[in-house]
Amino acid sequence: MLKALIVDDEPLAHTVLLHHLKQHPDIAIVGRCFSATETLQHLAKHHVDLLFLDINMPALSGIDMLKVIAHPPQVIIVSAYSEFAIEGFDLDVADYLLKPVNSQRLSKALDKVRERCQGHNHASKIQVKVGREIHRLDIDSIVYLEAYGNYVKVWTTQTMLLANSTLKQLLEGLPKVDFLQIHKSYVVNKKTLMCLNTDTVTLSGGVNLKVGKSFKLALKRHFSTL
Repeated sequence: MLKALIVDDEPLAHTVLLHHLKQHPDIAIVGRCFSATETLQHLAKHHVDLLFLDINMPALSGIDMLKVIAHPPQVIIVSAYSEFAIEGFDLDVADYLLKPVNSQRLSKALDKVRERCQGHNHASKIQVKVGREIHRLDIDSIVYLEAYGNYVKVWTTQTMLLANSTLKQLLEGLPKVDFLQIHKSYVVNKKTLMCLNTDTVTLSGGVNLKVGKSFKLALKRHFSTL
C-alpha cells in the first residue's frame, strides 16, 4: 500500500484523480492539500510515499516546493502546462501527466512509481540542498557525513559539499543497509570501512574518524560479519 497526497489548488483536479484512483486499491489517499504551504505542513507531520503535484499554485509553485524538500517522496506531476517537464525530471519526478488526466496514462505513471518503490531502500541518488541550489548525488559516491553546526559536510569521492541539513535529516534519506553512524558527528558508508582501531576507524583513502562509545558495539558487529 502506497500512501499518497493530492496537491492541487483546483478542487476539480482532486475529483478527477480520486475517480481514476478507484481502479488502484494499492494507492491510499491519506490527504488532500490545496497549496504548497499546506503540503509542507502535512509532510512535516506525516509519512507520504507519493505526491500527485500540480505546478501552478498561489504563493509557491509545485516545482519551487520540491526544491525545498530535503527528502521528497515519489512525485507524479499533474499539470496543464508541458513547459515545466524538463525541470520536473531534473528533480527526479517519476512521471509528468498533462491535464486532463486519463486512466491509461495514470496507470503507466503508477507502474513507474511502484517499480521505484520496490527498490527504493536502495535508492541510487539523494537530493542535497547546498545554499540555494539542489544537488543530486550518487549515494555510492558518499564516503562519510560530518556534522558541522547547523550544516553537514558531505564528503564524496570527488569533493565536499556543505549541506543545509542536520545529520539526522540526511541519514533518514539514506539506505540504512549501506550507512552506519559511528559517532554523534559521523555517519559512514559501510563500503568504505577498512579497519577498526581502539577509538577510531580507518576508511578507504586513509581517513581516520573518531568512534563514539555508544556506537562501538554496532561497529564490531559490522566487522564481525565481513
